[in-house]
Formats: sequence, structure tokens, C-alpha cells
Amino acid sequence: MSTTEIETTFLELGEQWRRETGMLSVTSKMSMHPAYQTIIKIGQPAVPLIMRELEREPDHWFWALTAITGANPVKEEQRGRLDQMAQAWIAWGRENEYKW
Repeated sequence: MSTTEIETTFLELGEQWRRETGMLSVTSKMSMHPAYQTIIKIGQPAVPLIMRELEREPDHWFWALTAITGANPVKEEQRGRLDQMAQAWIAWGRENEYKW
């Protein structure tokens, strides 16, 4: 799959995920959505795309990022604070030389 195809697939799946889970408040249900799980299966190529989305509009991408990278830079006091969690991941992405 080319970079363009990966990005197109990611954007389509991300839109489907948001549309179909927008009313959910349980993160585990959001994260188990088939579109979200397919994004996780994309693997490392999805990380910069997720980072770009986090910068644009923080959302519940943290489960996917942890599943793909094995990391979790969110500190205890940041949990439950979407903007702070997003910033922790963005900082982690930059420190680990992801480009987006």
C-alpha cells in the first residue's frame, strides 16, 4: 500500500469511526469499533497520521497509539484531560522523531 493509499484509508476510517462513535462516552467501546481496530492494524504508518489528527483536534486516539507503539507517555495527573493527553503524545512523537 502506498503512502497516499494509507493516508486515504486512514482518513476514511477515522471519519467513519467519529461518525459512528460520536455519541459514545465509553472509551473502550470507541476503541473496539471496527474502523478504529483497522487503523491499529495499519501499524507504524498510522502513527504520524494520528499525531497530525491530535494536533488538529484532540480525540481518543490514545488506545491506538499505545497499541501500535507500546508507549504511554500520559502521566497519571493528565488522564481524563483530553488536551493534556494529546499534548503528551505529541511531545512523545516529536521526541521519537515522528514527522507529520
